[in-house]
Amino acid sequence: MSDDTVTRAQLTESVYQEVGLSRNESASLVETVLEEICAALQRGDVVKISSFGSFSVRDKGERIGRNPKTGEEVPISPRRVLVFRPSHVLKGRINNGAAAAEARRS
Repeated sequence: MSDDTVTRAQLTESVYQEVGLSRNESASLVETVLEEICAALQRGDVVKISSFGSFSVRDKGERIGRNPKTGEEVPISPRRVLVFRPSHVLKGRINNGAAAAEARRS
């Protein structure tokens, strides 16, 4: 398992390499896509990306939690949480990639 993280700079570089836009245009494109996704989620829309998955915002109600250290009951305020559901295509690619990596190790 790799500890690498994909950053905006790496996404921008990938767009630059694959699409052929300038570095500035690639950075602008990545920022525009991310801003549009954020704006849609803030409005409460579901963002579906074909063959990748869907992002949605879910409202969680107030509930009583427990401090694991002291056992004290603590109220947890209502909040909105981001939910990602991967597509079957993405799940398949991840699982097939894991199987291929395991086969290479054997």
